[in-house]
Amino acid sequence: MSDLNTDIKKILVIGIGNCGRHDDGLGWKFTEMISKHSQGKVDSEYRYQLQVEDSVLVSKYDTVIFADASHSKLKQGFEIHRCRAATHYFYSSHMQTPETILYLAKELYNKIPKSFIVAIKGHIWGLGTTLSRVAEKNLEKAVLSFEKEFFKVAT
Repeated sequence: MSDLNTDIKKILVIGIGNCGRHDDGLGWKFTEMISKHSQGKVDSEYRYQLQVEDSVLVSKYDTVIFADASHSKLKQGFEIHRCRAATHYFYSSHMQTPETILYLAKELYNKIPKSFIVAIKGHIWGLGTTLSRVAEKNLEKAVLSFEKEFFKVAT
């Protein structure tokens, strides 16, 4: 995430997930916390899943952060990495990946924002509105790491 060099006012954070399914709400919670801590300097959106229509939204920003819960094993409990546009698009009326959304923004609007994915390791996926303790710790680490880089750029 060390190349996040952009105007802080042109940043969008998109939280992906479902806060009604325990740790699947990590993307939303991350977005909520970053939005609150940024004091209005970023825009935020919440999605159950990304859709084709989100390509027009991301095309309006210089930097887009996609935050989502992860089932993968992540060494630190979270991972922040650069997101690059896919090289093609497969039609689906259902969920799209961040890479596909960037591809569509490039193809349809000739705009590809600098983008990152924040993946946060979750553990409990059933119905419920609370995060697991392990997921909360992973979330805290992800927010601190992101803000360290984010606010360094902002100053």
